[in-house]
Parts: sequence; C-alpha cells; structure tokens
Amino acid sequence: MKEIKEEIKKLSLKNFEEIKNIRRHIHTNPELSFNETQTSKFIETKLLEFGITNINRIAKNGIVALIKGKNPTKKVIALRADIDALPIIEETNKTYKSINTGIMHACGHDAHIASLLGVAKILQELRNSFNGTVKLIFQPAEEKLPGGAHQMITEGVLKNPDVDFIIAQHVEPTIESGKVGFKSGLYMASTDEIYITVKGKGGHAAIPEELTDTVLIASHIIVALQQIVSRNSRASIPTVLSFGKVTANGATNVIPDEVFIEGTFRTMNEAWRESAHQKISQIAKSVSEAMGGNATIYIKRGYPALINNPEITEKAIIAATEYLGKENIESLDIRMTAEDFSYFTQAVPGLMYRLGTRNEKKGISHHLHTSTFDIDENALKTGMELMSFLTISLLNQ
Repeated sequence: MKEIKEEIKKLSLKNFEEIKNIRRHIHTNPELSFNETQTSKFIETKLLEFGITNINRIAKNGIVALIKGKNPTKKVIALRADIDALPIIEETNKTYKSINTGIMHACGHDAHIASLLGVAKILQELRNSFNGTVKLIFQPAEEKLPGGAHQMITEGVLKNPDVDFIIAQHVEPTIESGKVGFKSGLYMASTDEIYITVKGKGGHAAIPEELTDTVLIASHIIVALQQIVSRNSRASIPTVLSFGKVTANGATNVIPDEVFIEGTFRTMNEAWRESAHQKISQIAKSVSEAMGGNATIYIKRGYPALINNPEITEKAIIAATEYLGKENIESLDIRMTAEDFSYFTQAVPGLMYRLGTRNEKKGISHHLHTSTFDIDENALKTGMELMSFLTISLLNQ
C-alpha cells in the first residue's frame, strides 16, 4: 500500500486547488433540503469532467455514480456525502459567503461534497489499483425529516450492484484539522419531534378561577415529562428529552385557549424509544386532564440510532493509522445528535467517522449549525486522501 499512498498524495496535491474551489462554489450557492437542484447539476457536471459517465439520478436530487476497478463484481463499497444546506443567515466575511439569503452550509455538507468529488477524481485515476466497484452517493435532504437517505434506499440506491458496505465522513470542528475520529458500535442517537397542544378555556387573567390555565398546564407537563429521563430510563441507555419552543398567544392579562409545546426525544435503544413515546403521551394527557385541560400529542418519528459496524470500524482505524499516523487518530464519544446515514447502516454494514476541521490559529473553531461556521480548507486534503486510501484498502482485503 506504500505506492498507493504515494499516488494518492500526489493526486491530492495536484487536485487540491480545484477541490477547494469546488467547495467554495457550493458554499456560495447553498440550497435547502429537497431543493438541491443546482447543486446536483453541478455535481453531475464535475463527475463527467472527471471521466465518470455511469451516473444516475435517484430520489429527485440524489446522484449515484459508479467507478469500476479490476474485477468489478468482487466487492462494492458505497461512499456517501450529503448535499443540502441549512436555513441560517451566514455572518462571516468570507469571499465565498452565501449569496442565497437565509441559507448557509453551516454543517459542512459543502466540504462533504467537495471531498467526495476529490475522492472520485483520485479513484477514477487509480481504478486499476483496486478490486471491485465504488458507488458514489450524493444524498439530498439530510437536514430535514423524513430525510433523503430513506428515500434513496427505497428507490434502490444500494442495489444494482448490491452494496457490501458503506462509508461516510462528517466534518468536526472540535477536532484539529489533519486529524480524524472513530467510534465503534453505537455512535449517534435516534431523533423524534414532539408536538403537544394544550387546550382549555381561556380568558381574562384576573379571573383564573373561571378559566383553564393552559400556560400553567403546559409548564407542569414540561416538568413532569422530565421524570421519563430521570426515573424511567436505564442508566445504560443514553436519553435526552428537551423542549425548545413554547407558544402561548396570550398577553399579560390574557390566558390563551391553546398553548403549543415543541421538543425533541433522543435515545439509542429502539425498545426504550417505543416505550418512551407511550409514556410521553400518557403523562402529558394525565397532567392536562388533572388540571382541567385537554392535551393532544403528536410524535413525529425521525431517524434511527446510528451504529458503526465494529469490523469495518476496526479495519478503517488500522488503515487510517497507517495513512495518517497514530497521533492523528482520536476516539469519539457517543453523540446525542442524529444523522439519517443511520438508515444506510441499518441496511448494510457501515461506518461514519469524523474529519477534523478546527484551526485555532486561523480563528476557525465555531460549531456546526452556527452562522459563523467555517472549515480549515486543508482538511479537504485529509478528507479526500483518507477516504481514497480507506476505499482501496477495504476493497483489496
């Protein structure tokens, strides 16, 4: 693999400026979930420029492309990048700042696209150096339920040819640029959206004895539901229940007829997830009824927990250590954030690892999903080099 490693580094150095400019173009022109039309066209154009012609559309704005190596039927590895942006107003002074008001690549999907295109160009050049087939998956709508991964799978993205395993990388601003992080087994949580409506008789706040205080009921529901985490969840099962939005359209002297509560439930165990959904409904209804109101509960089921395949993770860590050095490999903790890449890892063995993008000296340290997020663009080298090396290493084993 020494010669392969040297070839990858040469190609990465040769292509870096182009890949950096691709990332900047995508960052400047972000598109929201399920609306990535221009992004998809741009990706298709680049793949064709790289000599990759086996390209198909799937799930509207999704793209799947094939690079066939020697013995193309031997193994099939899929490499996935998500392509959508977020509804955030960018507050940076970069020359490549978003020109689409209120839309920003604040989760690094621009880097994911650029890096995977870099991988595509490298692997196309080195296609006679590996066995099997590489399936490139550019996925729409990771940021918005129901997500694009499930739709792509339903439409057959893992078929024709059948995928043996799948890999994705995700930028990580808490890890230094040049480093990567891995976590075997349970890695990211499932996610569900909770919507509770509390109804009652509203009116003048000066006569609460004649009314149903929907605001007070909503407050008690929020507090009571926390016992699900502290008293019902086993300590071995990570669980988060948070409420981030309460809407009571009353006034200083008006108790409203309705109060709306919105929150999120996250965990890493499917059986407990189902049980907790029932408890949320039971507690919200019983508290509301006991206080003279009525509560309706809607739980919008989101992504499942993400589980990294232990065998693939171990092989990837060995290969990453060989390529980057032990000092540049970090162990990750579990995360209560969610990713619809989990649908892929439910269908086939898979791995998501983290690509470090932090550079304190350059002032690049802001978190994901913030208006000032950016990456150290040197991380694109690490991203496209390591994924290329992992791909060839796994296919040739």
